Amino acid sequence: MPHRTYNTPKRKCVVKTRLTEDERRAFEDKCAILSMSQSEYIRQAIFYSRISPVIRVTAHSEEMLTAVSSLVAQYGKIGSNLNQIARYLNEYGAPYNALSSEVRAAVSDLAALKFEVLKVIGEAYGNDQAYQL
Repeated sequence: MPHRTYNTPKRKCVVKTRLTEDERRAFEDKCAILSMSQSEYIRQAIFYSRISPVIRVTAHSEEMLTAVSSLVAQYGKIGSNLNQIARYLNEYGAPYNALSSEVRAAVSDLAALKFEVLKVIGEAYGNDQAYQL
């Protein structure tokens, strides 16, 4: 019987992990049920499964969530104010300088608030890239 060859990429890197006996048995059982090699099962799990992060609530994260909730409420208030100003400008059709500067100030405040929210979340989760401009 000739040796079978497969048209697969040559893989040279090795990844190791430790499992309990129960975990190992469950892993081998899943591979057997799916008629997959352990390597292929791991590749499929890495590249094709969706992993959702788990956020654990602690006293610190509860404070952060409260702060973020407050900031989001501020977003809503500023957005409401911007809508009222825009409605007024559209209704009367005259671009008043005072209102234009108020709109610009509100937009600036909204941008600053967004930056602050991203900063708080980034610092809480150790992602300093989240709020860098």
